[in-house]
Amino acid sequence: MQNVNLKVDGMSCGHCVNSIEGAVKKLGASAKVDLDSKSVSLQFDESKVTLEAIKTAIEDQGYDVV
Repeated sequence: MQNVNLKVDGMSCGHCVNSIEGAVKKLGASAKVDLDSKSVSLQFDESKVTLEAIKTAIEDQGYDVV
């Protein structure tokens, strides 16, 4: 399992948390959003999903991975 922390701009509310965590979960990974630090902690199996695919899923929800 891979653990990665990403900085993500544009998150401000519970809807943001649900959007990101839901999109990441659909890929078979898990995410924990921290609105205060504007970060997303990811845990995923790199043999099943790539970090790039997760970043794209987050960006497709309207947020900027920095």
